[in-house]
Amino acid sequence: QLEAPYSTARIDEDQLKRRSYRTFPQTLRDTPGILLQETSYGQGSPFIRGWTAYRNVLLIDGVRVNNSVFRAGPNQYWNTIDPFMLERIEVVKGPSSVLYGSDAIGGTVQAFSRGPTSYGEGVRADGQAYYRFATAERSHIVRAEGSLSSGEEWGAFAGFTGKNFGDVIGGDDTGTQENTGYSEWSADAKLEHWIDGNSRLVFAHQNLRQNDVPRTHSTIHGVSFHGSTVGSDLQRDLDQERRLTYLQYHSEDRGGAIEAIHANLSFHEQDEVQERIRGSGAFQRQGFAVDTLGAFATLEGAETSLGRPTFGVEYYHDQVDSFSNTNSIQGPVGDDSSYDLLGVFLQSELDVGSRTTLTVGGRFTYAAADADRVSDPDAPDTAIQVSDEWNRLSGSLRFLHRISEEALHLFGGISQGFRAPSLSDLTRFDSARTDEFEIPATSLDPEDYISYELGLKSQTAEQSTQLAVFYTDVSDQIVRVPTGNTNGSGEFEVTKDNVGDGYVYGIEAGTAVGVAEGWTVFGNATWMEGKVDTFPTSMPVISREYIDRLMPFTAQLGVEWRSPDEDMWAEGVLRFADDADRLSTRDMNDTQRIPAGGTPGYILFDVRWGWDVNRNVRLDVGLENLFDEDYRVHGSGSNGPGRNLILGITLRS
Repeated sequence: QLEAPYSTARIDEDQLKRRSYRTFPQTLRDTPGILLQETSYGQGSPFIRGWTAYRNVLLIDGVRVNNSVFRAGPNQYWNTIDPFMLERIEVVKGPSSVLYGSDAIGGTVQAFSRGPTSYGEGVRADGQAYYRFATAERSHIVRAEGSLSSGEEWGAFAGFTGKNFGDVIGGDDTGTQENTGYSEWSADAKLEHWIDGNSRLVFAHQNLRQNDVPRTHSTIHGVSFHGSTVGSDLQRDLDQERRLTYLQYHSEDRGGAIEAIHANLSFHEQDEVQERIRGSGAFQRQGFAVDTLGAFATLEGAETSLGRPTFGVEYYHDQVDSFSNTNSIQGPVGDDSSYDLLGVFLQSELDVGSRTTLTVGGRFTYAAADADRVSDPDAPDTAIQVSDEWNRLSGSLRFLHRISEEALHLFGGISQGFRAPSLSDLTRFDSARTDEFEIPATSLDPEDYISYELGLKSQTAEQSTQLAVFYTDVSDQIVRVPTGNTNGSGEFEVTKDNVGDGYVYGIEAGTAVGVAEGWTVFGNATWMEGKVDTFPTSMPVISREYIDRLMPFTAQLGVEWRSPDEDMWAEGVLRFADDADRLSTRDMNDTQRIPAGGTPGYILFDVRWGWDVNRNVRLDVGLENLFDEDYRVHGSGSNGPGRNLILGITLRS
């Protein structure tokens, strides 16, 4: 992290256990610059530096989770990764399209799954079981996993997680929030073969399924918060399933011209089914299935006169089927569709003197969409075809200057980002936000971004600090615009267009300082501002407004204690969010999630304690929202849990 010329964050396995995060999006909750919006109890969508959904890239073990069906605005797809199967999470904030391609605007998040741990002489086996219980969440989570190895060459790993979430209990005045609970399970397996001490083959499979996750705010079971409205749907539930299978080759410390090789061949499946009963009794069942074939190869070169080069190529092909019982042509997106994404990049690190490193890179990206069955925006009962292609060259120039070799580094640079129009942009025929219905926009151009960043990093045995200031220039952003029409359900009709010029800028800071033996004080803060052009009404008049879901001033302050032998720890944390009252017209119209005038601020206090009883038993206890505050994270569809006792027990063999 200290040597990376970006703002970064790392959430390791110990923090995942200590903070007892319930979902994958929640693991990013305590990272500066990230707002965690949760449309419902089972649907979380992080806003990174102002952007969410398909403007952030999510990877798992190097494989893109993003696909061409990811929709605009907060969505639920990040919830299809099980946090209990992860070894660590890494975050790079800001545009990074050179390395990660289209969509890498707000940030890039990579999750790394667990694998075999029992390598040694002969045949070895180990395993662990984990149970997590939470009172206000009314949740029960069980995880079991095992590792088996033969010498230093073969290793196998398998895990299973079962989850049951009841109706969540809000703060003091909220009580039980009906129709918020759901169930979920996940399974993962990994087989490794070490060809030699530096090279290995990895075969893995992951599967997660969510059942009957309610989109509560749009139903009659929604809870009014500071005057927010309650939906009229009698039911609106979603099932999701994600399956990933991959074969990878990793070779490092090779010596010679090529220091490292990473290669992947993967098959990724994402399915979604929504069942909705409107207040009138009308029933709708719709969904999609996306099959993605992916491949990538990355070569890391040894030191040359042109620096330390990294070369990569990646390709993803989506095949999409989409259905609806109310539309014979398509479901949420165009039916019988495909989407291709090809990228080639080259990046090199060059030392300029003994203290400064420049990182220079460029990428060529080609994207193509082809949808055979799309409802004509002007005649929805008529099928049309939509086909288009785009390409982009993007570049990045970053620097790292070591003011003090071990303690203080200055970093920054200029990075381009872009996002090619997706199938969701071009062909979506589906409900959007509260009382909005989106129709296809069949001719769109890519979005373009340029981000400028300057920051400081400091790391010693006593402290770790990171400070960054950033400014992102926005051009041709694809935004929803009203058509002036309404559909048969009374929803306002919207489409998309490249009208969103604007900017986002802000400052992020985080630190942890040892103040005495075993005691650490830590904290972070984020302030952000951003506006883009949009059509606030059905009139053809553009206005510059705040970006949707603009993150309010947010801060944390905490203190941690660790025993001398580090087998016991405790912490107390204050979480603060200011009033979120800088609203776009879309925010103001989203009355089921955002109260009139904005979302009220809040202060929460959490305490946690943990104890490694022995090498086989670990206890983690937390009491979150100690004062039972009624609160709602900005843009969320339901209130956060009230006073919440969380108990985690880990048993190791």
